[in-house]
Amino acid sequence: MGILEKIGEIEREISRTQKNKATEYHLGLLKAKLAKYRAQLLEPSKSAGAKGEGFDVMKSGDARVALIGFPSVGKSTFLSLMTATASEAASYEFTTLTCIPGVIEYNGANIQLLDLPGIIEGASQGKGRGRQVIAVARTADVVIMMLDATKGDVQRKLLEKELESVGIRLNRSKPNIYFKPKKGGGLSYNSMVPLTMCSEKLVQLILHEYKIFNAEVLFREDSTPDDFIDVIVGNRVYMPCLYVYNKVDQISIEEVDRLAHEPHSVVISCGMKLNLDFLLERLWEYLALICLYTKKRGERPDFSDAIIMRRGASVEHVCHRIHRTLASQFKYALVWGTSTKFDPQRVGLTHIMEHEDVIQIVKK
Repeated sequence: MGILEKIGEIEREISRTQKNKATEYHLGLLKAKLAKYRAQLLEPSKSAGAKGEGFDVMKSGDARVALIGFPSVGKSTFLSLMTATASEAASYEFTTLTCIPGVIEYNGANIQLLDLPGIIEGASQGKGRGRQVIAVARTADVVIMMLDATKGDVQRKLLEKELESVGIRLNRSKPNIYFKPKKGGGLSYNSMVPLTMCSEKLVQLILHEYKIFNAEVLFREDSTPDDFIDVIVGNRVYMPCLYVYNKVDQISIEEVDRLAHEPHSVVISCGMKLNLDFLLERLWEYLALICLYTKKRGERPDFSDAIIMRRGASVEHVCHRIHRTLASQFKYALVWGTSTKFDPQRVGLTHIMEHEDVIQIVKK
C-alpha cells in the first residue's frame, strides 16, 4: 500500500469517527500518523530520476508576495496591471507554466510579486507541478490567494486544504508550546492554563507515535492536538494571507458585500480595474513594512530615498541597514515622528521606530 492510499484511508477514518470524549485519543493518534505520512510524501524520493526544472526566483526587493490560485482566476492579468512585467494572459487554463516575477513600487518600497502557475486539486501530492508552486509559496512574506468571485467559497476551501496539508498555516500565529526532546528522564508535562483539548495521555500517545519517549512539554495556551503535532514536526510556516476575489463585476452587489466583509478579504476586478488601490493599502498593512527617512545635520530630510524596514525595527536595525560599522560608532540619534513624545527626541539604540519617522544619527 502506497503513502497516498494510507493518507486517503486515514482521512476517511477521521471523517467517519464521531468527535467526543471517548474518541479523542484515537483521533489524536490518527492525526499524528497523517502528519507523519504527509511529511514522507513531501520528502523527495531517493530513487528520483532526472532533476526536474524548479522555478524558484532569486529573492529581491524589500518583501516577497506569492500569487496562488486555480487556473484562469486572473493572476497574470493582476501581475500585468500592478507591475511593469507583462505576463501572458488568455481565456484558457494553464496559460502560465512557470514562475513570472514582477515588482510593485509602493510607498518607496520594491515588493516582489510572483505569478505562479495555477494549482489544481491534489497539488500537495504532486499533481500539476503543485509541489514546486507550494515550495515557492513557502518562501514568501505574504500569500495573495486569487479566487474567482463567481465560484463562491469552494476554491478558498480547496486551496486552504492543499496549503494546510503541506505545512503552510494561513493567518495563524505559532502555538505557544515549549517542547524539548531529552536524552532521558521520561516525559515532563506542564500547562500554565486549563487545557480543554489536550490531556497528558494524548500528548504521550502522540509523542510515542513519533518515537519520542523523553521530552519536556509546557503548554502556555489552550491548544489542539494539531497545534501540538505542528510543534513536534517543527517545519510549519506561519504566514499572513489576503483572499482576493476577482471578477466581482460579474456577480450581484449583495454577494460583493458579503465577500468584502469576510475576514482577510478584498474584492477587485482586474477587467474593470476596480479597487486595486485599496488592495495595495491592505497588502502594505499585511507586509508590516515601514518607511524611514534620514537627515544630515543642518540639512532638510531626504524624502526622495526611504529606508524600508519591518514594523518593530529599532534604531540599531536602522544603523545596520545604513552601514554595518555604524552601530559600534553610535552616540545617540534624533528622531522626529509618531514614535517620539516630542520633536526631535534624543534616543538610544533600543528605540522602536514607526512609519514615516525621520532619523538623524550622531556618531562618537
